[in-house]
Amino acid sequence: MQKVSEIMTRDVRYIAPRENLRRAAQMMSELEVGVLPVCDGKRLVGMLTDRDIVVRATAAGRTPDEACVAEVMSEQPRWCFEDQPIDEVMQQMADCQVRRIPVVSNDDARELVGIVALGDVATRGDEAVGDAEAEAGGVLKEVSEPASPNLSS
Repeated sequence: MQKVSEIMTRDVRYIAPRENLRRAAQMMSELEVGVLPVCDGKRLVGMLTDRDIVVRATAAGRTPDEACVAEVMSEQPRWCFEDQPIDEVMQQMADCQVRRIPVVSNDDARELVGIVALGDVATRGDEAVGDAEAEAGGVLKEVSEPASPNLSS
């Protein structure tokens, strides 16, 4: 069984919780990503998405220079260990409806060591590539299930 460490992206950039949202948006633009892990030192403390910036800050009237990452990030993010089997992590991604998940060390430090995305499974999974692509497609379908809009305003 293939482990997450075999396919994850290792050189992951992250942002500190005290940084402002302008810097976060600049990093997302430079890296061409829509999500950043939030770390205090190397310890994972949250995840910040481009949607978090728009919905939790901009829609609330906060400016990118005044609001900090900690105010709008998703706390208590889902994560996996670098030595976990890929199929377990894919099931976790489907259950949580996420396309990517941070990878932490399997020790007391729980430091960020990488990130794994559905695309990594589909393109780097070398065990039965056809099966990996089919499984990634199945997880993508579950992740993409639309949520019901909150119409109570």
